[in-house]
Amino acid sequence: MQVSEIELFRILKDKVGEEEAKTLTEYIETKVEKQFEIKKDVLATKQDLAELKGEIRLEMANHKAEIIKWMFIFWVGQLAAMIAIAELIIKR
Repeated sequence: MQVSEIELFRILKDKVGEEEAKTLTEYIETKVEKQFEIKKDVLATKQDLAELKGEIRLEMANHKAEIIKWMFIFWVGQLAAMIAIAELIIKR
């Protein structure tokens, strides 16, 4: 038993009796442990966060490369369009 459980046991022992207080304290302890076990899997650890951060950085790098590729394609297209417009103006 932890300190808070001992205090709870003492308070309950005076009100409901020793056996009932012990049973109730054990029941509460079991419930708390079950809730902790359920929520333990949901909690993110430092390692989980570091892995997630690494994955996000990798995705950002991939997207950055993709954006640069498309920017280059549009620049080439824009340059070709400007050359075509310049040739039309010069020929007239």
